[in-house]
Amino acid sequence: MPSKFLRLFKPLVRVMPEVKQPDREVKFKEKMFWTVIVLIIYLLMSQIPIYGVQTEEGSDPFFWLRVILASNKGSLTELGIGPIVTAGLIMQLLQGSKLINVDLTHPEDRALFTGVQKVFAIFLTLFQIIAYTLAGAFGDPSVMPLQNIFLIFLQLIAAGIIIILLDEVIQKGWGIGSGVSLFIATGVAGQIMVNSFGFLPAGEGQEGYMRGAIIAFFQSIAKKEVGASFFRPNNLPGMEGVILTIIIFFIVVYVETVRIEIPLQYSGYRGFVGKYPMKLMYVSNIPVILAQALYANVLFFGQMIAGPQSALRNSNNPFTNMILNFIGSYPANYADFDQFQFTGGLIYYLTPPRGWFVDTSTTLSRGVANDPLHAIIYFLIFLVLCIYFGQIWVDVSGLAPRDISQQILDSGMSIPGFRKSTKPIERILKRYIPTLTILCGMIVATLAFVADAFNALGSGTGILLTVGIMHNYAEQISKEAAAEQYPALRGFLGLD
Repeated sequence: MPSKFLRLFKPLVRVMPEVKQPDREVKFKEKMFWTVIVLIIYLLMSQIPIYGVQTEEGSDPFFWLRVILASNKGSLTELGIGPIVTAGLIMQLLQGSKLINVDLTHPEDRALFTGVQKVFAIFLTLFQIIAYTLAGAFGDPSVMPLQNIFLIFLQLIAAGIIIILLDEVIQKGWGIGSGVSLFIATGVAGQIMVNSFGFLPAGEGQEGYMRGAIIAFFQSIAKKEVGASFFRPNNLPGMEGVILTIIIFFIVVYVETVRIEIPLQYSGYRGFVGKYPMKLMYVSNIPVILAQALYANVLFFGQMIAGPQSALRNSNNPFTNMILNFIGSYPANYADFDQFQFTGGLIYYLTPPRGWFVDTSTTLSRGVANDPLHAIIYFLIFLVLCIYFGQIWVDVSGLAPRDISQQILDSGMSIPGFRKSTKPIERILKRYIPTLTILCGMIVATLAFVADAFNALGSGTGILLTVGIMHNYAEQISKEAAAEQYPALRGFLGLD
């Protein structure tokens, strides 16, 4: 039985908008159709501006997180997938720490758990809209007409609910994969294309060159200045980022294919054998998504408390200012830079380095060589978080040894030489799964850090997520196609 905490939300869960579970087997082509439709709707929303916003030039405090959150400043996707991921993070932490009791193998408990997660996502959407408005993200609230504020609120809450339902369309089985992953991969792929082939002028420091790294490379060849396309000023994308992006791509593809295979035999037919593969990237890119969701929320609250628009900054109390600077500090001329970033305080050490060496006169971000201590502290915190979230995800997502052993038995398979029971299979899986989870967390954290340290296109975390998502989609599509051709394999492929 679910805990009292979950049962408190039952009345709200009942009135939540919901996408119904398919009551029939959805064909592969239909799943592809709905996946494409969901993506098109999200892309259209990301291009529709919010009516009533007083657009002002200035720094974007969430610039570095927008790719990960699949958000676009000033559009209906201003909040992106942030509320969904944060709600999932909260529920997983509550369940993983045993603060709430829920049996995810029971359909009613699982439905209530996901329903409460949706309630949290809508509450967080409401909270973030109010916080963004009060923080001046859409203009000075003290001079904005009341009807504009009301219209912005209505637009963003409607957009937030639509995004939650779009993700649910895919999660419920009408589409393939995950809506959150789909939106992230599309956003990162778009940024990589713009940074590689963008035709906008590069601006000061690179006059005569285009912003796109590959376009600038061919321009530098024509001008016999090949070095100008590498390590470009003002944080412009360079060829070193293109090369590293390609290297990271192949490394991730390779580690995604490394796996341990446990021999299996089919109980119904003597001599029929198979293998259960466990990937080295056992929890895939989930730890990075959860770690970045945590960072996004820390940055969000840090902006509210210690950012330039914080009401507390107007205080003349030196003790208050000292506390705020301890949380996060920035230079007085922060508005001169398009990409805002804290340059000191606790929050500074939760932001990744951008490049190896950065000209700090043109940007607030700093490279590894500018501040090695910052890079080391950031990496260690990121590494610990990725490992921790990976272990939590294994427990709450049905990837723990007890869950996999039951899945193997339910498919009619068993391990040769062991009796047909969950206990011996679980003991064997415990030799591998905890180690694979830790290794996966270490690998994704290291790859993301290295990519950021050398200014890879789309950010290190973005590349890592996109490649992992694309690989998972390829596997998922292969499974769906195989299951449609051989329906008896659905249970073994984990599609039921």
